[in-house]
Amino acid sequence: MTKTIQSLANARILLSNDDGIHAKGLSVLEEIARQLSDDVWIVAPESEQSATSHSLTLRRPLRERKLDEQRYSIDGTPTDCVLMAMKYLMADQVPNIVLSGVNVGANLGEDVIYSGTVAAAMEGAILGARSIALSLRPDDQDESLFHWDTVAKFAPEVITRLAAWAEPGNLLFNVNFPGISADKVKGIKVCAQGHRDEGTTVVEGNDPSGRPYLWVGQFVSHHTSVPNADLTAIAEGYITITPLKYDLTDKNLLAKMGSLFP
Repeated sequence: MTKTIQSLANARILLSNDDGIHAKGLSVLEEIARQLSDDVWIVAPESEQSATSHSLTLRRPLRERKLDEQRYSIDGTPTDCVLMAMKYLMADQVPNIVLSGVNVGANLGEDVIYSGTVAAAMEGAILGARSIALSLRPDDQDESLFHWDTVAKFAPEVITRLAAWAEPGNLLFNVNFPGISADKVKGIKVCAQGHRDEGTTVVEGNDPSGRPYLWVGQFVSHHTSVPNADLTAIAEGYITITPLKYDLTDKNLLAKMGSLFP
């Protein structure tokens, strides 16, 4: 059971992500973490691992590469990175808090299931650290533009408040920043995980050799019918925070299934 973090100044913080060790979002997160603590570790994938979900590498050895003091890359998944950090690289004193991100692109609704960013934070929670996944939605009008100033302004407060919250358990939070400048943010909302009313597209095409291929496309719509959902709140200009859990048991059905298999 994790303990409440009274002061991040005395905390050991582990950073990871799924965009890779050289990602812009990781450098932004490092700057934020170093404002909060002097004991910051970075263990991140050697290359991009987006949408790898909570996968582990089991059929080959993993290679660590020390890039600097308390900075490593691992040639594996985000989950591999957090596991290797907490069970090997930092085994003498495991982190109090795990921060994953900042992902280039939001992780809302069913994105949570696929996200390597969320998976890294989830692994931290499973291993006993309070964990936060952080993601940034692209600009609402220009998908090539990301408002890192919004993250820089609001993330320190969000992280500090979640870390200090006097709630027991291996807590896991999913935080998303809207695609607007910091001065336009309306506030922070605690939201449910949404579910898009329409799913992804599948793109058909032919490669330069004329061979057909299929490619996973984009979501048709980001609209959701779920009340108080992350998808709705972020579209309205709010930072969203969703508490997650890794126990996927459907408690309502569990209670009913006794009569199905008496």
